[in-house]
Amino acid sequence: MVQEQSLEIEHIDDVDTQKNKYLTFILEDETYGIDIGYVTEIIGIQPITVVPDMPKYIRGIINIRGRIIPVMDMRLRFQRKWKPYTERTCVIIIDIDDITIGFIVDEVSEVMVIPEEDIMPPPDLGEGSEKYIKAIGRVGNQVKMILDCEKLTTGE
Repeated sequence: MVQEQSLEIEHIDDVDTQKNKYLTFILEDETYGIDIGYVTEIIGIQPITVVPDMPKYIRGIINIRGRIIPVMDMRLRFQRKWKPYTERTCVIIIDIDDITIGFIVDEVSEVMVIPEEDIMPPPDLGEGSEKYIKAIGRVGNQVKMILDCEKLTTGE
């Protein structure tokens, strides 16, 4: 019983230290962010096994230490032109509920703290890839698009 309580307290502290932290990454010339709480690891691009009859943006699956993880090319998810992978290409492994997936991005930038007062709802731009934008973060004179990982993984 005592051990369970300490685990819960550690989890609360862990969640609190991740509040308002976003992992930022680059696609073409745009910077996007995802809530750091979803990120389990960042790895270099891995050999991808193609799975037939998947949406174009699901590039296939990778094997990470015995775990089979589907990977989504974020360029294709946002209907951008595909670009060959380079040494800067990364896979961001995220966990949401019972879903583990890798996001293939051009490069990972940094972890940023964006205070709540600098986070705004996204503008209503229609039903394109904008539907995956959860919020807009102001960082100095720049704007960072914060993505909705739940919508990205469920395809809603």
